[in-house]
Amino acid sequence: MRHTLTAALAACSLLTLAQGAQAQDQVVNLYSARHYTTDEALYSGFTKATGIKINRVDADDAGILARLKAEGSASPADVILLVDAARLYKGEVDGLFQPIHSQVLNDAIPANLRSQPAANGGGISWFGLSTRARVIVYNKVKVQKSDVDTYEDLGDPKNKGKLCIRSGSHPYNLSLFGAVTEHLGEPKAEAWLKGMVANLARPPKGGDTDQIKAVAAGECDIAVTNSYYLARLLRSNKPEDVAVANKVGVVFPNQQSWGTHLNIAGGAVARHAKNQANAVKFLEYLASPQAQNYFANGNNEWPTAKGVVVENPALKAMTGGVAFKSETIPISAVGANIPKVQQMLDRVGFP
Repeated sequence: MRHTLTAALAACSLLTLAQGAQAQDQVVNLYSARHYTTDEALYSGFTKATGIKINRVDADDAGILARLKAEGSASPADVILLVDAARLYKGEVDGLFQPIHSQVLNDAIPANLRSQPAANGGGISWFGLSTRARVIVYNKVKVQKSDVDTYEDLGDPKNKGKLCIRSGSHPYNLSLFGAVTEHLGEPKAEAWLKGMVANLARPPKGGDTDQIKAVAAGECDIAVTNSYYLARLLRSNKPEDVAVANKVGVVFPNQQSWGTHLNIAGGAVARHAKNQANAVKFLEYLASPQAQNYFANGNNEWPTAKGVVVENPALKAMTGGVAFKSETIPISAVGANIPKVQQMLDRVGFP
């Protein structure tokens, strides 16, 4: 009787463990810096296709990285989504991600839009899943397009008193400045940053949309913004937003040299992921044509996966329906330049 009871209890325990494992297999815990309501359809689409439930924690990039460090091995996070290349790089060098081994992702995402492979044939730490171009907008009445067709023009004396830009320490700008530093070298990049300070029409303030609105309102003549903020205004159902967008011209800088800087949103598998297989499935789903088209049409971003055709009318309007040249430097180089950039910003007094 005792043996029978023991066997029954053992079987019950095994069943409980199996059920627990099965339940765990049907979940992926996501830490996301993407705060876009349009992404809800992506998440529900993944659950519908796979049966895997997504538990999501929202925070900004810096908050997510700090949380991962604080939680250590006790972290429940499986997938990390960040919206800035410099922060993806920082998470990688801080050892917060684990290598990803996925032929699906390797085939879909170009090499310059993902981390460098780990040593000794290791996997990739993170993959870029969508991009936003860091463009220049300008007053079509007061400014000639040829005077703002490169990033270098932002620091040229010809544009003195014309520039609006958000804080130099914002991740979007740090990534841009890190890229320009890689292209120009430190001495020229610092001189360029100093020139931008001299060209400010007002102290940096607000977000990217505020910069566009400032140009439309005549507060300044040129500004820097991520492309999807302008696309949002173009696609808005508010006439005043569309009017703002129609007042400004847009330039994809450096088409005759290294190409326009892309800010990358990407994904990684957390170092201590408990649902590793599901985490990889989720990232593979985000690289699928269905999800990539949703990034483009739902949130006005450019997809990173090869062969995906963008049908978004606002993105087409900005580029004239023609593909633009984007820079191809490794993101690791951009990330490695950030500490130098921060020192330069302090030296030139960039707010």
